[in-house]
Amino acid sequence: MATTITNFLPKPPPHLASPTKLNPFNPYSSSYQLPNFFRKPLQAKPQTSHKLFVPRATAASKTKKAASDERVLQVHSVEEFDEALRTAKNKLVVVEYAASHSLQSSKIYPFMVDLSRTCSDVEFLLVMGDESEKTRELCKREKIDKVPHFSFYKSMEKIHEEEGIGPDQLVGDVLYYGDNHSAVVQLHSGEDVERLIDDHKVDQKLIVLDVGLKHCGPCVKVYPTVIKLSKQMTDTVVFARMNGDENDSCMKFLKDMNVVEVPTFLFIRDGEICGRYVGSGKGELIGEILRYQGVRVT
Repeated sequence: MATTITNFLPKPPPHLASPTKLNPFNPYSSSYQLPNFFRKPLQAKPQTSHKLFVPRATAASKTKKAASDERVLQVHSVEEFDEALRTAKNKLVVVEYAASHSLQSSKIYPFMVDLSRTCSDVEFLLVMGDESEKTRELCKREKIDKVPHFSFYKSMEKIHEEEGIGPDQLVGDVLYYGDNHSAVVQLHSGEDVERLIDDHKVDQKLIVLDVGLKHCGPCVKVYPTVIKLSKQMTDTVVFARMNGDENDSCMKFLKDMNVVEVPTFLFIRDGEICGRYVGSGKGELIGEILRYQGVRVT
């Protein structure tokens, strides 16, 4: 599956101003409707009601210091939320908006905890929308009316959001928007591509260039496979990635390469483009890589 490029945008699309389902391949279409967080007065609830499935995250927020295996910070107000984004600087920040009575929230939260243990360069926040008037005000400001809802930030700017997703898609999103240290080379201009090609003319490694867009569901879907292959094929293949809508230079490169659908994988050897694959099929991608490596696929 691929997404047709209808417009090249130097900035995130304006629809991020309100929550939308941005991922076309999302198999988890259901979401939990919050019961009028912002219209009803706060009902008195036992203080432990929101701790049924997040006791460790709550403890971490109180002590301001997470346990060794716990890095999810629960925030309780607009001020705490904004301060957490400022402190993260250019790191990816993943925010889960949840509710104490949402079964889906309780199911997805443990997977975010697991991710927090392995993704040390990503910050994770939890907002319990029904905790207090302050958290309802935060959800209102961020236009959150359903949970679980995930928002992704970099440099205090919202770059992506998802609603009602499952564990696999959450992992894919975190890897796609937060990958800075894997074996995949991050390219930010046409000049970066030229330098990468020059660097590997001598060793004759096959270069696999993953070309996509920031808000492309199929691009997110296939990226964990790209990361996995980059670790398995380090001796013979160089994997790189470029988002066409990152800046003007990237957009020009996509147009020059006649990329009209994403993800598109360009195969480069000896300084020349020797082929391409358009789509997000994992098996098909592996088969194409092996073919351009000279391996017979039967």
